[in-house]
Amino acid sequence: MKITDVRTAVIEGNFDWILVRVYTDEGLTGLGEAYWGAGVEELIHAAKRLIVGENPFNIARLYEKMIRGLSGAGSLAGATVTAISGIEIALWDLVSRALETPIYNLFGGQFRDKIRIYADCHCGDEGTPESDAEKARRVVAAGFTALKFDLDIPNPFTRDVSDDPDPRRWWYEPYNRTISTAERRFMEERVAAIREAVGPDIMLAVDCHWKYNVSDAIQLARALEPYDLLWLEDPVPPENIDALAKVAASTSTPICTGENLYRKHGYRELIEKQAADIVSPDIPKMGGLLEARKVADHADTYYMPIAPHNVSSPIGTVAAAHVCAAIPNFLVLEFHAMDVPWWDDLVTGGPVIKDGFIHLTDKPGHGLELNEDVARAHLKPGSTFFGESMS
Repeated sequence: MKITDVRTAVIEGNFDWILVRVYTDEGLTGLGEAYWGAGVEELIHAAKRLIVGENPFNIARLYEKMIRGLSGAGSLAGATVTAISGIEIALWDLVSRALETPIYNLFGGQFRDKIRIYADCHCGDEGTPESDAEKARRVVAAGFTALKFDLDIPNPFTRDVSDDPDPRRWWYEPYNRTISTAERRFMEERVAAIREAVGPDIMLAVDCHWKYNVSDAIQLARALEPYDLLWLEDPVPPENIDALAKVAASTSTPICTGENLYRKHGYRELIEKQAADIVSPDIPKMGGLLEARKVADHADTYYMPIAPHNVSSPIGTVAAAHVCAAIPNFLVLEFHAMDVPWWDDLVTGGPVIKDGFIHLTDKPGHGLELNEDVARAHLKPGSTFFGESMS
């Protein structure tokens, strides 16, 4: 069997879902997904020349060939690694289908046959404690047992208005990474309202999107300790692992990070310094399924759980779920498309997430088939549907 082509289709969801299809001379194909971003689709096509004519079963060698062949385009990290990730996922789907076995069997088999999903809720409709609580109740009623809310949204105490008469807002400047006492109190009120709404047994995480300085992040993490959070995500900028380690060592609130890192090398310092409590690789972004498995194994030597970041369509989400099934230290997997009513419809066979879990089957590959009518209906303008022009 030889690879004959690699083609893409970009679907407009809440993000651009860059689907990747690898073709062979025996008619078998594999379907993967790469994380969104400028240049990713172009780099997928640039990588094609490196693998056409190759045996698709040699996934690790093809991955290394693409990394080396695109080194000039920056295959240490960024869009180049993301492009390679999408191809790599498609190759695992193709090979697993050829072997008539699920992807998880190629990663050592299952520790679990269902994958707990956490719903990224962003915030309530009004960004207030009351609206957060109401949204949390709705999501729990939909069957989810794990939720995440954004703490860094604008609130009444984060306004860049120099002539505001309220002295609590005089100090505010949007680039100095500080959290005022009033702002921290408002954040705590939001978390308290959500926790009260969902009760003590629902997993609750909150996200800061790398906004704050070390001392203010520590104060925030300590203020949230009574609410038994699953984690506080990305409290400080991602460039400085030692700064993050200081935050993690100063609070009992678990700290989670990892979506900005790439390949196993990018996670080495984070894991070995134990600078966070939970590692969150974005699998269709950071290097693909095998690279994610390597990161998970490294983290497991320090007894650190893995909770993948994920903004993918069902294709990337379920492909990631196969690796989550095969690692001992999996915690939860993100779902970021609560506001996309046709997310499930992009693939055939019914809902992907049921009662807050993905239930993996014994179907070959990742087990999904693309609903081409839905995919075509949401194709990004200017994109082709796996090489087929839609104009």
